[in-house]
Amino acid sequence: MNRRDFLTQSYLGLGGLALSALGAPKGAENPLLPRPQHFPVKAKRCIFLFMEGGVSQMDLFEHRPALQQYAGRQIPPPRGTVGEIATFAAAPNRVVPSPFRFAQHGQSGRWMCDLLPNLAACADDLAFIHGIKVDNNNHGPAVYHTLTGNMFPGSASVGAWVTYGLGSENQSLPGFVVLGDRRGAPIGGAGVWGNGFLPAAYQGTIFRPGDTPIVDLKPRPQPAPDAQRKELDLLRWLNEKHAAERSDSSELEARIAAYELAFRMQAQAPELVDLSRESEATRKLYGIDNPVSEPFGRQCLLARRMIERGVRFVMALHGAGGDRWDDHGDIKGRVPKHCAEVDRPVGGLLRDLKSRGLLEETLVVWASEMGRTPFDNNLVTDKPGRDHNQYGLVVWMAGGNTRAGATFGQTDDFGLRNLEEPIPLRDVHATLLHALGLDQERLTFLHAGRFKKLTDIGGRVIREVLA
Repeated sequence: MNRRDFLTQSYLGLGGLALSALGAPKGAENPLLPRPQHFPVKAKRCIFLFMEGGVSQMDLFEHRPALQQYAGRQIPPPRGTVGEIATFAAAPNRVVPSPFRFAQHGQSGRWMCDLLPNLAACADDLAFIHGIKVDNNNHGPAVYHTLTGNMFPGSASVGAWVTYGLGSENQSLPGFVVLGDRRGAPIGGAGVWGNGFLPAAYQGTIFRPGDTPIVDLKPRPQPAPDAQRKELDLLRWLNEKHAAERSDSSELEARIAAYELAFRMQAQAPELVDLSRESEATRKLYGIDNPVSEPFGRQCLLARRMIERGVRFVMALHGAGGDRWDDHGDIKGRVPKHCAEVDRPVGGLLRDLKSRGLLEETLVVWASEMGRTPFDNNLVTDKPGRDHNQYGLVVWMAGGNTRAGATFGQTDDFGLRNLEEPIPLRDVHATLLHALGLDQERLTFLHAGRFKKLTDIGGRVIREVLA
């Protein structure tokens, strides 16, 4: 066969080879390589502090004297509420004033509860958003909505979206780390830090409490490192050969990358989680010297050490089981306990980041899945609590290009809902992405024939809390 006949008879085959190369799995390409921001901002990393259970806004962040005026009486009919909240407000109830003292702090005059003295000392670094509405009044869907932008399981988490958009600055640690509460898993489990429809490489990596946050983190005595490297090379070759024969191999590619990352982590992660290297003053700053604040203090100190080493997104979870912020009864006894667990750690984190020059490059977010009602429908208990309130979520941000001391949104005299239109949660997500240099309209992923976004139909960037 001459050259002309060969080319004539095999051009489709050659084209097929080229096409197969274009569609082949990326294999050796690292999905976590750092990528540029859509537009330049100071914040490069994020620490997301999630208080599960529904933090009571009128007991921590909203001073509402009207609660005292109406104490024990039926709340006046609220406007603009529907569903469960409207039913609660119409049913027999009694207004419950906050049993805690409030004072103004900083040049911003921020009203805060006296249960949070360390956080109150950082009042001028915080930017608050009041009266945020989530789309469901029950914990499970509300947790999913807050952490994934969707009430239903299967969507990508906030951390996965950020890591998908920016990659990671440290290739020897996960790009997205979750620091769990030692008392148990959150409602929704691993789905709240999952990758959803995004490639599997962007899911969060859970670090357990204790000296061994990941199983088998310490290298085995045998084989020697060079022999272990050869084992991984062989495993990688087999996995890539397997992946090349399949069109959708996202999970296998993530597994290949995970083996490589685990090998590198054995060298770097043990030093990362060894808090004994921190000074006694630093450990005290985070409340690690106190058994009450020590668990969350460790989480916050680990979060600082991680972003210091280039981890892109760290989520620290607080609240599990009967110790969630879900205070349907005895707010006078339960809220002080929650605050004692988190006040020194969170205040210490903000001060530590600031002293190290890291706060301007780190976006810190405090959130819960909902707020609470100003009334209690249980009229017989002598230890009143508060019910769920999907209209009353309060979120604050600090660091990066947030406007320190700013406030957006204002709830009514009872702290029940925003005075104007409710602020949809997607606006908060759009603002978080914008603060990290990500455009919600450009941060998309084609799934099931539709370009998916964290903000779904789109949110308004709340520029009032950004510098």
